Amino acid sequence: MQFFVILLSLFLFLSSVGNVDAIYDPLSVPNNKIGIHILFPEEIIPAAKLINNDGKGSWGYVTIPIQASDRNRDKWQKFFDSCKEQKVIPLVRVTTVPDGSNWAEPESFDLVDFANFLGDLKWPTQNKYVIIFNEVNRSDEYGGFVSPEKYADILNNAIDIFKNVSQDFFILPAGLDNAAANGKSSLNWRLYLERMYLRQPDVFNKIDGWTSHAYPNPAFSARPDYSGGNKIDSFKYDLRLIRQFTNKKLPVFITEAGWSNNNLSDRQIALYYDNVMAKAWKDENIVAITPFLLNAQDGPFKQFSFIGSDGQLKEFAKNFNTFSIKGEPKMPQEIIIEEKSEATPSSIPQVVEGENSPSSLLKTLYNNFMSLFGIFSK
Repeated sequence: MQFFVILLSLFLFLSSVGNVDAIYDPLSVPNNKIGIHILFPEEIIPAAKLINNDGKGSWGYVTIPIQASDRNRDKWQKFFDSCKEQKVIPLVRVTTVPDGSNWAEPESFDLVDFANFLGDLKWPTQNKYVIIFNEVNRSDEYGGFVSPEKYADILNNAIDIFKNVSQDFFILPAGLDNAAANGKSSLNWRLYLERMYLRQPDVFNKIDGWTSHAYPNPAFSARPDYSGGNKIDSFKYDLRLIRQFTNKKLPVFITEAGWSNNNLSDRQIALYYDNVMAKAWKDENIVAITPFLLNAQDGPFKQFSFIGSDGQLKEFAKNFNTFSIKGEPKMPQEIIIEEKSEATPSSIPQVVEGENSPSSLLKTLYNNFMSLFGIFSK
């Protein structure tokens, strides 16, 4: 207990001398909603070229996964630096690691590591967007089983853990598979969200936005003017249900979407993108649209790839990026710490907080303790 009091005192001291930023509404500034889903940091340059339409727009979005086994500081700082240079806003989706045919079940300790690792990097924008896992209403995405109750606990912990590290973290829940049916290996999105609410009623008040996988089902081939809980406007049905749980207005991030060219021609898909961008995805609540996928090469997701086997953008990719505009996101601000000198009381030097400064180290110590304390106290 004494140790906790000491750490709390240090935290209050640091809070009194530092300026604490916080997330802002991304729709309160000029926003370029055009984006793309990528798999590797090395894809940032071709992704930027696509979503910013060769410089005609700026500050589009990329969704990118980061595995628990891939916390390489130099690699990811280089990625964030490239995002800043290319004027791209990253949506970072945290994942566990493959475990056979499934993704391993996440634990709160994973979240502590992720929060500290991502919090220690310099992001390109003030909002640090983090998505907490993926399609958790499917067993293969969550340890081989489906449990809305466990995910509700994990998400609730994640918000507390990340916010303790930095108030600039903008926390988004996992996008769900809205085409999944009730069964042993999956759960319908509506039932899943209802059970999450019963477990953690306040979690929908605590998230900062809503994540949608707005695929045109069935078979990723439905027309863009079709509406439904498993169609390209599924986010509207999600929000309609969530209004029963919270009065909070949640900006929408469509982090996966796209038509399959297994059943449709590139020309048809191009026309579909024209339609959906002018109608359903023109919705004023949408912050980002990052279709899946930039470049699948010859992998299992080839049917969704925006880049063809010839290395060139497909016709529908060129239609999609014409909607790119100039974005103006808020930039991160350096925290200034004021210290009084005993030798010359009238002088108050300004010291920019660095990675290894005493203040930064104390904050890290406090954040680690508070994160763990929050887990054990639940």
